[in-house]
Amino acid sequence: MSDPIAGFADTVFEAVAGLSDVDAEPILAEARASSYPGITEDEVRLALIMAARTLIETEPDYTYVAARLLLDKLRGEALGFLHGVPAGHTQAGLDYGGYFRAYLERGIRAELLDPALAGFDLDRITDALVPQRDLQFGYLGLQILYDRYFQHIGGTRIELPQAFFMRVAMGLALREDEPTERAIQFYEALSTFTFMCSTPTLFNSGTTRAQLSSCFLTTVDDDLDSIFQSYQNNALLAKYSGGLGNDWTPVRGLGAHIKGTNGTSQGVVPFLKIANDTTVAVNQGGKRKGAACAYLETWHIDVEEFLELRRNTGDDRRRTHDMNTANWVPDEFLRRVEADTEWTLFSPDETPDLHELYGDEFAARYREYEAAAARGEIRVHRTVRAVELWRRMLTMLYETGHPWITFKDPCNLRSPQRHTGVVHSSNLCTEITLNTSTEEVAVCNLGSVNLAAHVTEDGLDPVRLSQTVHTAMRMLDNVIDINFYTIPEARAANLRHRPVGLGLMGFTDALAVLRIPLASEQAVEFADQSMEEISYAAISASAELAEERGSYASFTDSLWNKGILPIDSIGLLAETRPELEMDRAARLDWAGLRERVRGGMRNSNTMAIAPTATIANICGVGQSIEPLYRNLYVKSNMSGEFTVVNPYLAADLKQRGLWDEAMVGELKLHDGSLGPIERIPEELKALYPTAFELDCRWLVEAASRRQKWIDQAQSLNLYLTAPTGRMIDELYRFAWRKGLKTTYYLRTTSATHVEKSTLTGTDGALNAVSCSITQPDCEACQ
Repeated sequence: MSDPIAGFADTVFEAVAGLSDVDAEPILAEARASSYPGITEDEVRLALIMAARTLIETEPDYTYVAARLLLDKLRGEALGFLHGVPAGHTQAGLDYGGYFRAYLERGIRAELLDPALAGFDLDRITDALVPQRDLQFGYLGLQILYDRYFQHIGGTRIELPQAFFMRVAMGLALREDEPTERAIQFYEALSTFTFMCSTPTLFNSGTTRAQLSSCFLTTVDDDLDSIFQSYQNNALLAKYSGGLGNDWTPVRGLGAHIKGTNGTSQGVVPFLKIANDTTVAVNQGGKRKGAACAYLETWHIDVEEFLELRRNTGDDRRRTHDMNTANWVPDEFLRRVEADTEWTLFSPDETPDLHELYGDEFAARYREYEAAAARGEIRVHRTVRAVELWRRMLTMLYETGHPWITFKDPCNLRSPQRHTGVVHSSNLCTEITLNTSTEEVAVCNLGSVNLAAHVTEDGLDPVRLSQTVHTAMRMLDNVIDINFYTIPEARAANLRHRPVGLGLMGFTDALAVLRIPLASEQAVEFADQSMEEISYAAISASAELAEERGSYASFTDSLWNKGILPIDSIGLLAETRPELEMDRAARLDWAGLRERVRGGMRNSNTMAIAPTATIANICGVGQSIEPLYRNLYVKSNMSGEFTVVNPYLAADLKQRGLWDEAMVGELKLHDGSLGPIERIPEELKALYPTAFELDCRWLVEAASRRQKWIDQAQSLNLYLTAPTGRMIDELYRFAWRKGLKTTYYLRTTSATHVEKSTLTGTDGALNAVSCSITQPDCEACQ
């Protein structure tokens, strides 16, 4: 009887080549065990991939074997479809240049790719392709690309990895004076994983519908036309992969007078319910679910009902199970909490200017409204104990994961664009802080530096990091001009202010390379040093772009124009908040940069640390600034389930002769935690703690050090094991005192089952756009 697996032995041996700790035989044996008479060639390829995948938990390098077997499948699929291209069976036998030309021609003919791509110098473009880089992917990263990113015709993929990166790079270089040269420069950054664009850019750059931006922020005004226009805007913005942050504070509250009908308002909640359903209806072409977050200021009369929106009990007509929510908290409220005094809730139709004020001006005006209410001059208001409302906010955060806690005053007082408006909310993942109004929809264009690619055992490489940041800033600035805008308010705001959000990923990987424990002063110092280097390079790059291309239109009178950099704007916050505890030390020559910045900036905003769930997986590093979730676990996303092993831990245990089947079993038993495993040295336990084993204050300290350098914000999850009310209270007050602009999820082990029940439907599929406690990933931004 013939062995259908034997014919693929060479493919498997090619896949394991160069990987010393893996073997072809277990893969072939596992595939034979699942073989059957009549098995097709495609089924054999899948069996081999699955066989390699099952071995990842015992040897992390099998992730590269599984990826290479998937790559073999992809090559056959793409080359078989593109007629006239030699279908080499191996990576080495592939004429990548010939393939790329055929791919480009067919993609343009199918109206997938922008015809302008054919105008590049294709000889130079194809010469720049590096086929060997197809082999650097782990299985999870390549499977995600295969499932959701690679261009396809009728479900058949036509895009190989290097073609994918070059297509994105060419799309971003379309309007450059030297487009071919710049495309090659951008391709180098992407294909070496030193920088990665956000998901919308990867989806759409170089295509016929180039919506490349990640996040959109809107303000909803207090009239039906504006409210229903906001639903349409949300749908149009989400259609092409945008994540949404909606400021609902101006909408009058429950019981407020409606002059046109002489009736009373039902408040903001019924409108939020419709926004929730709109979010569900628009699924971004099947690539991702629609994603939105509603923000409300803490003084709004409906805030108590707003806190309940994500509960699974109560009137379902007043619940939003599929939309995220966030509190927009002024400092005055926190001061009332700390003083244990009263807090007054108002309807914004009677106190409209509170929405536009912040800092001392907000506090003064708020007290005037309280006095007016006491005199009977304000119709709709209610007084509560500030501490009680704060406790309800934290209780709902603990029980449902929402609403998140974000801080209005630092977002505005430290905003470079104070002269042109007000930051009324953040975005879906709490890292964007841009002005919005009924005339302007804020847009942010994101990408992340892979910090792990810029460190060695000797430390951070600032020269290479600066080079990467300069390239990245040029790419992000190009997004603004190339971008396809679905609504005019977004186009007007983006072209006027030109904000971008450069972030980072692979922070914990960098610490592992440097042998620095995350819960240490060294880690806090590294967070400070690395972010200062990124900040200096990003601001320098924007100033250089301004010299080449001109400053953004609203530059005059900005903080930049006044020579006030992010590190300097801490002083503006400190003037109104004596409780502030932020480090202000600096290492680099900021004095010289201040003078350059006075002369011009290309971008109103330059930095924001977004979650990087998907693009970090593509690059094979830990997402964003997140701690390790577990050292071994099974990850689920839209592409399936994947075993994830901490490769640094595995390498350290191998070196000590401790990596064996029994160790894998113990890691599974203890949910990836090293603490209970006696034979693991204390040094390694300190290096590789899981998120819930950390004292979360270390994460806040590191975030505070980063925040001093960032002109926007950072998406920061907080972790607590079996928390008490006092622990949560102290943690969020600590975050406020340390100058954080925003926080994201509060993840607690005790709330795991609550959040899972909130987020999953009866079929087990993710029902909300947010992240479950067991899979802390957000794919809406990056």
